[in-house]
Amino acid sequence: MINYTDRLTLLMRDIVSRVSELSFIDMNDILVFARFGRLYTDGAFATCHCLSLPPSEPGYYFWRDRATGTITRRSEWFVTKSPIVRIDEHQMKYLISFSLPRFCNQSLDRSRKERFYRRASDAWIAKLDTVIHELYHIDPQQNGIRRIEKSDGTYAAHCHGPKFFEQVAEMVSEYLDSRPDPSAYDFLQHDFATLASRHDGVVATSFRSFPSYPQRYIERLPLQPACDASLASVEVEPWKGGRRREQYTEADLHVREFTIETSRRFTHHPGVQAA
Repeated sequence: MINYTDRLTLLMRDIVSRVSELSFIDMNDILVFARFGRLYTDGAFATCHCLSLPPSEPGYYFWRDRATGTITRRSEWFVTKSPIVRIDEHQMKYLISFSLPRFCNQSLDRSRKERFYRRASDAWIAKLDTVIHELYHIDPQQNGIRRIEKSDGTYAAHCHGPKFFEQVAEMVSEYLDSRPDPSAYDFLQHDFATLASRHDGVVATSFRSFPSYPQRYIERLPLQPACDASLASVEVEPWKGGRRREQYTEADLHVREFTIETSRRFTHHPGVQAA
């Protein structure tokens, strides 16, 4: 069986060794995992998740009266934190997730990036573009998701502007022009059904808590700051937030088999392990 996340990780290692803009990336800081994404439905093909963001500034939720606009209730103070993911004692800085089988069947047709590949007739180029797209989201300072600078020196409000797609397409060309070994990317050339048929199935690393995975979580401040006088008489809602996992290790990973319709934990072959 083909382990899709293992192949993607090896491909990414090859990409960052050949594309100058991405050369700062240490793939030892990145965990690649899979989520289920049904074919022919809307949704992301892949997502970059940052684990290196610091805790947020303290805040609270509040409710307003619809008629008067005045605040009638508020939550207790909290901060938002990033979970810690350690694999073999090494702390990850980013997670990159791929939606299977959806990722495997994408094409350039009618996509936002199609216009940058007018000479490309191979649908698999869209997948290579997506892989580099997610790597490009990694901030060189590793402080979060990369901010894209506009021509006037200011930063774009959104990270997916036209310049972003153009720059990713240039990196795709740089990678292919470096003449990588085709074995690094040949698995991208096949759709999901073909891969499953050729390899007797598709497996990938996922979290045991599937379909959930490490995400930013909210934590109540043990010492509650005082509010200003305008909120002194506002009712405070007791904290009811559910507790999220704060730490993950390799013990929280497992291998899943993905099919067209679903996924299930894969336990049939002792030689297949989570990355």
